[in-house]
Amino acid sequence: MLVISIDPVAFSIGTLQVRWYGIMVAAALITLLAITLRGTKQRAIPESTTYNLFFWGIIGGIIGGKLCYLIQPWLLYGVKPSEIISLHGWALHGSIIGGILAGLIYWRIRATKISLENLQSIGDTVAVGAPLAQAIGRIGCTINGCCYGKLSPFLSFPWAVSYTPRDAIPSQYWNVPLYPTQIYLLLWNLIVFAVVWRLRGRLKPQGSLVFLYLSLYSVGDFGLRFLRADPPLLFGLQEGQILSLAILLVTLPVLIIRIRRFQQKATAEPAAGTTQ
Repeated sequence: MLVISIDPVAFSIGTLQVRWYGIMVAAALITLLAITLRGTKQRAIPESTTYNLFFWGIIGGIIGGKLCYLIQPWLLYGVKPSEIISLHGWALHGSIIGGILAGLIYWRIRATKISLENLQSIGDTVAVGAPLAQAIGRIGCTINGCCYGKLSPFLSFPWAVSYTPRDAIPSQYWNVPLYPTQIYLLLWNLIVFAVVWRLRGRLKPQGSLVFLYLSLYSVGDFGLRFLRADPPLLFGLQEGQILSLAILLVTLPVLIIRIRRFQQKATAEPAAGTTQ
């Protein structure tokens, strides 16, 4: 049995506790920014454009992540004002959606400064770095204990882990075998990263990597959440599964349509040239 006994608090400064989760999230954001800057530099996109979009994407991700986290408790029993401003509680789906929406709003406001081509290029580079950043963030989840799995019938890793007491896990889940859902999600994110990294610069038309990344992530997230201990919200599905399914139903058809149209256009252009 793999026992996770690492203290979620890395160190304290007075009354301020610095948790491994926060450290890993910071490392994830730095990694994402570094990969994005590397990709946009190769495409001669000004760094200021990347920094501005990234900044507003972070703001949108913070707001979206908090709002999404509060949806289920608000529907089930209401939300206290203190929960809205609390630093506790985050939903990755909300951060993804909020970050994308904030980036698009900023682009619309600055449309004369940022071309659609550059926006799609930045989107593709973000799509390359995002799954790796998420994998790093899942290290924080694994140590913290949040996103924990259901009780597991197995007694050994990789089918089960156990946690020593910590505030992110209810006491009935302490020191008992649980599915290591955080580790499964980490591995799935690494698989998605390997796929989008391999296809960077190859998948056409430009901007398609965003839809591929979101589709692949949603498939894995939807399936692995069956092993998580989150309560169902609708039709026996968890809130995260509903959001993953909604994202998949949008991104996968758009990806297929974009690729087909690009291929049809590429096929038609040579044919048109031979008839002249």
